[in-house]
Amino acid sequence: MRYIIIGAGAIGATIGGRLAEAGTDVVLVARGAHAQALAADGLRLTTAAGERVHRLPVVTGPAELGELRADDVLLLTVKTQDAIAALDAWGDAEVAGGGTAAQRLPVLCLQNGVESERLALRRFTRVYGVCVWLPATFLEPGVVSALCAPLTGILHLGRAAGGSDARARAIAADLEKAGFGAPVVEDVMRWKYAKLLGNLGNAIQATTGPEPDPAKAALLLRAIREAKAAFDAAGIGYASDAEQAAARDGKVEQPAGVRGGSSWQSLARGTGSVEADYLNGEICLLGRLHGVPTPVNDTLRHAANIFAREGLPPGAMAVEDLTGLADEAAARG
Repeated sequence: MRYIIIGAGAIGATIGGRLAEAGTDVVLVARGAHAQALAADGLRLTTAAGERVHRLPVVTGPAELGELRADDVLLLTVKTQDAIAALDAWGDAEVAGGGTAAQRLPVLCLQNGVESERLALRRFTRVYGVCVWLPATFLEPGVVSALCAPLTGILHLGRAAGGSDARARAIAADLEKAGFGAPVVEDVMRWKYAKLLGNLGNAIQATTGPEPDPAKAALLLRAIREAKAAFDAAGIGYASDAEQAAARDGKVEQPAGVRGGSSWQSLARGTGSVEADYLNGEICLLGRLHGVPTPVNDTLRHAANIFAREGLPPGAMAVEDLTGLADEAAARG
């Protein structure tokens, strides 16, 4: 199989680089300065084993790659707000022997949140969800680090509509050879909903900084309580804390001093957007559909989007101010 990494940022470049180290065919898809750096100087990937430079094929879109192979696997690793454009572009790409990628090839959705699978299922026949536990840093074009050990990350995967199949198991085998844990599960979205709970703190980290703080933890707990109430009202199940700990503990230990998460990094790179609409916004959506108040998540979503839209530096807001806005929203009802 050949893996086409659509969005070779922190997650995509780490997975692509590790697959390449294991001898697998990989194509990186990137744009702008990052694509230029990857093409000119290679991918500089640092893992717990040290730094390696990977010189891999780099394209900005399907036209540069030409006709796709029947054994290609598409890994969608762009942020959710960029997923529609990527799915449309790659879904229409022609595959050797006839048909399009959307008709014939598998696409794996590796985003935080739960929306990308829905977007993909509207377009692609073979859609798989991946619950990504892979702390990685991407702040400089061409340079990515992922320092967890002994495994680089844990990637639960399965069919987005439920169940598993031989293709999922074959992909999992490749990922495991590349240094990842890759459990194939029958209920991958249950794992992704559980991961979403933790990702509700991305907006807090982005706006107030990644440093631990009891006030930040308290605000995140309020956001999680809203989310669990919305999940319960919607009848949505999610993996328990004990299940997640059993899957990760002792397998993906992260060294101290690692910088902020994906939304913080998006602001640091000045991308102009964050995933808040598909993280905290997912909880707002469920709350509105099922009559559950979600003022904290709506405040976090709104604040993170302002930071991204106005180009504010990550961490520029005091957590007390953010908490105050959430309190005001809750009081308004």
